[in-house]
Amino acid sequence: MKQIKKITCIGAGYVGGPTMSVIAQKNPHIQVTVVDINQARIAAWNEEDLSKLPIYEKGLDAVVAEARGRNLFFDTDVDKAIEEADMIFISVNTPTKTYGKGKGQAADLKFIELCARQIAEVAKDDKIVVEKSTLPVRTAETLKSILDNTSSGVNFHVLSNPEFLAEGTAIADLHNPDRVLIGGENTEAINALVGIYASWVPNERILTTNLWSSELSKLVANAFLAQRVSSINAVSELCEATGANVDEVAKAVGMDSRIGPKFLKASVGFGGSCFQKDILNLVYIARSYNLHAVADYWEQVIIMNDHQKTRFAEKIIQTMYNTVNGKQIAFLGWAFKKDTNDTRESAAIYVADHLLDEEAQVVVYDPKVSAAQVYKDLDALGTRAPEANRRLVKVVDNAYEAMDGAHAIAVLTEWEAFKTYDWAQIKEGMKKPAFVFDGRKLLDRKQLEELGFKYYAIGE
Repeated sequence: MKQIKKITCIGAGYVGGPTMSVIAQKNPHIQVTVVDINQARIAAWNEEDLSKLPIYEKGLDAVVAEARGRNLFFDTDVDKAIEEADMIFISVNTPTKTYGKGKGQAADLKFIELCARQIAEVAKDDKIVVEKSTLPVRTAETLKSILDNTSSGVNFHVLSNPEFLAEGTAIADLHNPDRVLIGGENTEAINALVGIYASWVPNERILTTNLWSSELSKLVANAFLAQRVSSINAVSELCEATGANVDEVAKAVGMDSRIGPKFLKASVGFGGSCFQKDILNLVYIARSYNLHAVADYWEQVIIMNDHQKTRFAEKIIQTMYNTVNGKQIAFLGWAFKKDTNDTRESAAIYVADHLLDEEAQVVVYDPKVSAAQVYKDLDALGTRAPEANRRLVKVVDNAYEAMDGAHAIAVLTEWEAFKTYDWAQIKEGMKKPAFVFDGRKLLDRKQLEELGFKYYAIGE
């Protein structure tokens, strides 16, 4: 079996950074170097003050503190890291295409291709190349073709090793994964990667498959989870119309051992970097093979998710006497879920956008998201000029300040701290009637109604 002494990971983002930190922590004899051309990001990974790491994940600071400088390094010299490595993980961004064929659905593989070309150009000896980014099925074929045709006689073995991390619990997921999936055609290369994970993951949780099964399993896992969220959200609207309670329905359904209780919590909709992107990818792949019924089936999961966000925003407008023009609406939370600072595809962005179209004054508080990020998210939609976003949206670093003088509060992220606020004091400072729109079903309806709030929760 090939002895792995040096690992390089190209891409220091949400997947590369935490994954390599744990691999380094658990394999002190292997040198792990994470490289990225983004100098500011690498500088942040090298920050002495661990609270300033570019990614907030519970427990990540302790893992980095243990391994950094010992056998974990963050650098911008990509060529040197490629040349020295025995194994190279590709963990770069694969956004949804915004142009050309497959626009809005297919994955944009330009960064993956650039990585492959750079590896082929620089490598002087045999390498194992591991796909870590979320990729459409048969990308490994493309990678192998570029590597084999542009390198000078170097052997490359391509493996697929998709990540199944949930943001907010990434370090716990890495330390104790449900499964590690490795797809490949070369037994020696597969065994080399199995050996790295086996230093802390029990063998029965390490699955090996062919390349295509591994690539497709990642997309399908996220599609199934997202489908459950959209299913319960579809039911939440029916509950509101019929007088049922979605929590009671979810509990009854989840007690069926064939179904199980997870991912049956109704909400304002799912966000994050993976669910939407992976389903759109699945839709595009199905269409490219002329499997239109399959594509339509999965696309409906996205349509339902978008509908839930719009419906929540519309409910706010209708409840507040059909106008939010000039009214202050406090947003509690901007991240797509608690315990992370990631805002990609967050429901808050789209709910805010809808309310801003009606000239609402939105005041945002999130314990981990910066004002710069909030404005960046809204500007990226291109719905209105950046000046208009800054005129209509204020970002504050104190929750009570956000709610003071507000006509309504919208809960968009399920941060635990929101439950502990002094709601009697908050109500005093608000305009009356004081509305609370709970998009995460986080707060205590009974407590808020006793205080005199007009409380709305999804699915009730």
